[in-house]
Amino acid sequence: MPIYLAIDCMGGDHGLKTTLPAALGFLRRVDDVHLLLVGDAAAINAGLARLGARSNLRLEVIHASEVVLMDDSIEVALRKKRDSSMRVAINLVKDGRAQACVSAGNTGALMAISRYVLKTLDGIDRPAIAMGLPNQRGSVTTMLDLGANVDCQPEHLLQFAVMGSALAAAVDGKESPSVGLLNVGEEVIKGNDTVKHAGELLRRSKLNFFGNVEGNDIYSGTTDVVVCDGFVGNVSLKASEGLAQMLGGFIKEEFARNFLAKCAGFVALPVLHHFRSRVDHRRYNGATLLGLRGLVLKSHGSADAYAFECALRHAYDAARHDVLARIVGAMNSLELPGPPTENDRVPIETVK
Repeated sequence: MPIYLAIDCMGGDHGLKTTLPAALGFLRRVDDVHLLLVGDAAAINAGLARLGARSNLRLEVIHASEVVLMDDSIEVALRKKRDSSMRVAINLVKDGRAQACVSAGNTGALMAISRYVLKTLDGIDRPAIAMGLPNQRGSVTTMLDLGANVDCQPEHLLQFAVMGSALAAAVDGKESPSVGLLNVGEEVIKGNDTVKHAGELLRRSKLNFFGNVEGNDIYSGTTDVVVCDGFVGNVSLKASEGLAQMLGGFIKEEFARNFLAKCAGFVALPVLHHFRSRVDHRRYNGATLLGLRGLVLKSHGSADAYAFECALRHAYDAARHDVLARIVGAMNSLELPGPPTENDRVPIETVK
């Protein structure tokens, strides 16, 4: 069965300059996908013509008269731009014409419109943003929430763990993904009240709960899934991206410092290319909005064509592995933990 993806072609910092080349490239590489290109039909058709795209039965243009700008408020996006490319693309998922939607547009607007149009799954109070981050084991660590929920209750972190585990099991093929709770230390007595209570819930759940993990464990690959609130997750993600860019800049500067350094750089060029490929954040572009009655993926707003195509690949994989059904099944089989026993209880006093 072919996979249908709806693409918000107008969203993001670059719009059609990024989304159209990415869509055509992905269409050439994947045979069983149909792409629904949503946006200004005249502009999309003109862009396809410039790129030399021929008529293709696996490509359909769907007109939307409005665009959600990157600085639009949630109220404007939700109430005043009802025919935006973002909303029309999400509606295609709601109507069953597409199995997933991909947008590089305004994150707050995307989350608000997705939640309004698609609604949340039974048993999920809040959707979460999840993404796979590279680790030292050569695989990815699924981390959530990455910014949708700044303030969370312990029950929300438990729900995030269930959804993240289902995503890792489906896409990464891990039968029983291990789950870590991001904290300021491994000891169960550390952390604030919310994290401590969440740890109690996770220990009494049927998930493969590893325990508390620290920031360095994200990239060590200590666990398959790392759970945290959106404030901590977003700061961790942006700090990681900034560090990677800084280190890349430092390496480039050092090899350009003088003639001998340039010669050394030329000799090391194959190694440097391989290193850059391994740490290239564009390969991991595409965060999944979990907990909705439909699949929505958020691409980075400044993504280039290569990065946006990677987001399309992640959307395709999520739809092909039926992540939505996996999450529904996981929530249906989740037995909420009963009252804690004495072994589960953790002192709530502040650790000095």
